[in-house]
Amino acid sequence: MANFIFIPKFRSAAADVPAGVVVFLVALPLCLGIALASGATPLSGLIAGIIGGVVVSVLSGSEISVSGPAAGLASIVAMAITSLGSFEIFLVCVVVAGLIQVVLGIIRAGIVGDYVPNSVIRGMLAGIGIVIIFKQLPHLVGWDIDFVSDETAIQPAIHEPLQPFLTSLQGVFEGAVIIGVFCLILLFVWDRPMMKKQKWTLLIPGPLVAVIFGVFLNEMFTMFAPSLALHQDAHHLVSIPSNIAFTSLAKFPDFNGFLRGDVWLTALTIAIVASLESLLSIEAADKLDPEKRISDTNRELIAQGVGNTVSGLVGGLPITAVIVRSSTNVYAGGRTRLASFVHGVLLLASVLFIPFLLNKIPLACLAAILISVGYKLTSLNIIRESYERGLDQFIPFGATIAGVVFTDLLTGIGIGLLASAVWVIRANMHASVTVVFEDRVYLVRFNKDMTFVHKSELRRKLRLIPDSSFVLFDGTKSAIIDHDVYDVLGEFAQASVYRNITVEYQNIFAKRRAV
Repeated sequence: MANFIFIPKFRSAAADVPAGVVVFLVALPLCLGIALASGATPLSGLIAGIIGGVVVSVLSGSEISVSGPAAGLASIVAMAITSLGSFEIFLVCVVVAGLIQVVLGIIRAGIVGDYVPNSVIRGMLAGIGIVIIFKQLPHLVGWDIDFVSDETAIQPAIHEPLQPFLTSLQGVFEGAVIIGVFCLILLFVWDRPMMKKQKWTLLIPGPLVAVIFGVFLNEMFTMFAPSLALHQDAHHLVSIPSNIAFTSLAKFPDFNGFLRGDVWLTALTIAIVASLESLLSIEAADKLDPEKRISDTNRELIAQGVGNTVSGLVGGLPITAVIVRSSTNVYAGGRTRLASFVHGVLLLASVLFIPFLLNKIPLACLAAILISVGYKLTSLNIIRESYERGLDQFIPFGATIAGVVFTDLLTGIGIGLLASAVWVIRANMHASVTVVFEDRVYLVRFNKDMTFVHKSELRRKLRLIPDSSFVLFDGTKSAIIDHDVYDVLGEFAQASVYRNITVEYQNIFAKRRAV
């Protein structure tokens, strides 16, 4: 048990604590926005963020991932609350979903993530980066009506991906543009090699400096240029309800609905979707980890399950590992789970003690931070590197990007997996059968196990053998030969009678029993 529970290692606290502050600043408006998009109270989103930081990080199988409410579940949550009749009944679903995830972790279902190709993971990250940039551009120019910026939020329509940004141009606010652009410049300068050589910059992450600078600049606007100042009533600043009272606003599950079939169906849906998103986020976070650690995905499922169970019990939304917050953590310098834990503690403290201070942060600052993260996830170097790996890597990579940008996260991953499967089958077919010949003597050698996917390639090569030939089929290298392949051989043998072809077999039919 001691090995399962996280014990803080303060050797990296100098990097983790500032990174936790940055993740907290990014996560705070997302928790509120996702709760709003889910048709729930702001407090339920904050509770989920707190549990994701304080509880899940303690049990997590990853050192750098950050958990909290995810916009990918917002539509499921909104529909479930309506169909089930009350938020209290929905909380039962969250509790049950968490228990299902714990069982999935115990039976070691975490290996699912290992079957996703690296090209798809890289494409997922790049696609998320593009979505982040698209979704933050409106906030960079002062269009802050709906600050929901998670990687799985509702995507732009396929025929008008820039429509949200074009719409936002109708409401450009000069003060937000100035703050956002200056914060972006500061962030990119902070990442220059010249700045990284300064030891003091390692202790203060650029995103935290950008937030401080943005608050300072807006205060200067308030005093000396009121027309440029950003205000709360115009939705330009972080907005935390200052009158949150846990005892009066918190909701708790109504276990009278525990035996309802629709409750269990909803719980199963949440458990599956949340588990897939968490596993894929963990896999992607491992790719970003500077120390290249390999996370324990089964342990992560258990941690997510415990987190969802606790979140449901105290009135919170469902939780997943979230790649936007995780990547923000990495790029802010986070090295261990202490960063995620700090972000959860700060969420709790902010709700209880300092909402008035956080409400001074311009959303344009946070948009600049997320745009810089999005750029790092989808830089030209990443695209170039994927192209140089070959088309078998680049096509699934590009297909995943397109799917994530124009549909949603899970659909995009599915498109990438389909593209990968097509290339694997194509490569597997071409390498499965070798045909060599001299005059009219042909050797058809099976180079690997022969299954139904090789049927088309085998037929194509057999059609090229001319009449009046001698053909030897050699299956020495095959441990298994599928019945579909035997059918192709039988068809060829029947046709050979009419084509004056002599057929012999070597180590072919002995493999039938192995099927």
